Amino acid sequence: MASITIRKLDDALKSRLRVQAAAHGRSMEAEVVNILSAALSTGPALRGNLAASIRGRFARLGGVDLPAVTREPIGAPVNFDE
Repeated sequence: MASITIRKLDDALKSRLRVQAAAHGRSMEAEVVNILSAALSTGPALRGNLAASIRGRFARLGGVDLPAVTREPIGAPVNFDE
């Protein structure tokens, strides 16, 4: 399991978290895990591939025609025994 440290947490927010955790009969850590799980389970699921998503986002800007790159054969490997 991973762990996380939250810095610069407002004292009032920490107090509200402690009260809410106690009301639910959980530790503050368990309450935070529950809050994060609930918040992240209701969002849209990530699907598709990243390249298609990026391409779709920038499609309205137009494309760029790049020159064809000529490829040379790979040279022989270096021999360090000589």
